[in-house]
Amino acid sequence: MKKWLFTALLSCMLVITLSACNQAKTEKIRLAEVTHSIFYAPLYVAMSEGFFEEEGLDVELTTTWGGDKTMTSLLSDGSDIALVGSETSIYVEAQGSSDPVINFAQLTETDGTFLVSRDEIDNFEWEQLKGTTFLGQRKGGMPQMVGEYVLKQNGIDPKQDLELIQNVDFANIPSAFASGTGDYVQLFEPQASIFEKEGTGHIVASFGTESGKVPYTTFMSKQSYLQENADTVKKFTAAIYKAQQWVKEKDVKEIAEAIAPQFEDTEKDIIETVVERYKNQGSYAENPILDKEEWTNLQDIMDEAGELPARIDYETLVNTEFAKDVSGK
Repeated sequence: MKKWLFTALLSCMLVITLSACNQAKTEKIRLAEVTHSIFYAPLYVAMSEGFFEEEGLDVELTTTWGGDKTMTSLLSDGSDIALVGSETSIYVEAQGSSDPVINFAQLTETDGTFLVSRDEIDNFEWEQLKGTTFLGQRKGGMPQMVGEYVLKQNGIDPKQDLELIQNVDFANIPSAFASGTGDYVQLFEPQASIFEKEGTGHIVASFGTESGKVPYTTFMSKQSYLQENADTVKKFTAAIYKAQQWVKEKDVKEIAEAIAPQFEDTEKDIIETVVERYKNQGSYAENPILDKEEWTNLQDIMDEAGELPARIDYETLVNTEFAKDVSGK
């Protein structure tokens, strides 16, 4: 009896020791995302398909709801990595940061918003916006800057040709439009598709298609973190690249199925519709490399909107070492 008990205890101790060793090998990363969106599908695929686990990573995801809050979390060491628009790193650098925020892996490479009309329009032309009320995004944010850039590219002066509303909080824009504010609204998915399904509005154009490629949402971290945790960052980037390739190769239904647990309140057909839209217009980057042309386009858009504090060299705030290493590019 005593021999049996000793053997059982020894087995338990062995299991506990092995478990502790495995846990010790797992590296934890605190990731802050600017919002929770189907636009970020490859990230959620990396989680659902176990790509982070394969790299020995335990990613703790927190939604910080806003670029300013996301950057505050990163700068105050509340998170290790942030998923947010690259413009935020430019704002921080322009203020004279001693520990620059570096973009090291790109997730999306187009704007993710759509122009939604209150009325159904068969053959939409941008000039139809003249004289209307346009419910835009927050001033200084990437969606609003891209929105104004696209309007100007299509011969619309946002300040003169229409009534531009941009004092509504991001979270309240859909409800403001639903309650009757604006003839047109700039919306992210899945809200745009939900409105279309309900008959509340109709998608007539894509800002992502019109604006061209930009580093719209990237993974970034403080330079000190990248230097001190290079192996961890490389593993993180490798997992993201695996997910990007997975999204590239799989059909819409498989992608929707993989990310559905992240959006329990969104109907499956809406998730599929949104994934298809973003995939078709090339919003999901196929590799994590942020190239120089995209960086230049970003600053041109910011400059056009009057929100560029200073031109920052590509090499100053972009590190492609990890992305090129894991993708072999």
